[in-house]
Amino acid sequence: MKIAISALRRLVAGLRARRRQLGLAALGLTGLVGSAMAEPQLEKAEIRYQGWAGQVSFIELADDLGYLAPLKLKWIGNTISGPQDIQTVVTGDIDIGGAFYGAIIKLIAAKAPIKAVVGYYGSDDNTYNGYYVKEDSPIRTARDLIGKKVAVNTLGAHVEFVLREYLARNGLTPAEAKQVTLVAIPPVTGEQALRQGQVEVSTLSGVLRDKALERGGIRRLFADTDIFGNFTGGSYVLRDKFIKDNPNTSRKLIEGISRAIAWAQTTPTEEVRARFERVIAERKRNEDATPIKYWKSTGVAIKGGLIGDAELQVWIDWLVKDGLLKPDQLKPSDIYTNAFNNFRPGKTAEVK
Repeated sequence: MKIAISALRRLVAGLRARRRQLGLAALGLTGLVGSAMAEPQLEKAEIRYQGWAGQVSFIELADDLGYLAPLKLKWIGNTISGPQDIQTVVTGDIDIGGAFYGAIIKLIAAKAPIKAVVGYYGSDDNTYNGYYVKEDSPIRTARDLIGKKVAVNTLGAHVEFVLREYLARNGLTPAEAKQVTLVAIPPVTGEQALRQGQVEVSTLSGVLRDKALERGGIRRLFADTDIFGNFTGGSYVLRDKFIKDNPNTSRKLIEGISRAIAWAQTTPTEEVRARFERVIAERKRNEDATPIKYWKSTGVAIKGGLIGDAELQVWIDWLVKDGLLKPDQLKPSDIYTNAFNNFRPGKTAEVK
């Protein structure tokens, strides 16, 4: 009888131990499931992009801040043009690129399957595109530009649209505006072209503008902020197919970029510059980091680069007025989505 009772006790103890093991296993499984639910499986592990020499893009900043992990970035070269960058997205040679809203709208109007996903640059009191003439230039008004040459970094982008709006607001007819000649010149040679008389006006921004002003002998005719105030001027884009095939990767990527933009918007300027300089030094691309010393602000008007209807509607209206779009051909919601932005309405998010 004692033997039977002892055996029964051992059996009960064994069942209890087994139950505890099963309970622990269940807890472990629950934890794994919860973790998987919190961090969905990414469909694509590597993101291809183009950089800008001497600059740190918000894509790269997001990676350096750890906001993209476990995503990895693959740099495939540099660009000097927003339109070229987003055209490379359209061809599928890179996954993400950025440009001026007008260039994005024109591409979408031409049936390019892309979507604006986060605003990444703009103009404010510290960061803007200025249109400069020599100190002794007779050019004082928009009408004085008739028959003159203006240096721009590329055609069909931000500085061209702003110039043409400046001419229109100051009463020039379309026929008169066509008499203002745009000359595509690499930004780094814009000051030289102006001083040597190859052009009468040159667009300058950032370090190139500040260095030119330090040397003296030039003056500002107008700036993009004189026309539009503080505004976000362009965004990063993704292909529609990329978003459809990689929804979790798209969210991880754009949430990370929007957090990096917010970080740069809210972090002391010197700290942002120091981080940019370190990133440039560590990536070893044989580039000049001098422009970083002149970095002043993101220029992005809204926290985290959230996109709004108004900032797109102004360019839609302009393209309609210019005959490049038909009335009601596109509306802002056809062009962008905030669905992946870390600061989208309805999502509680702060930079951490």
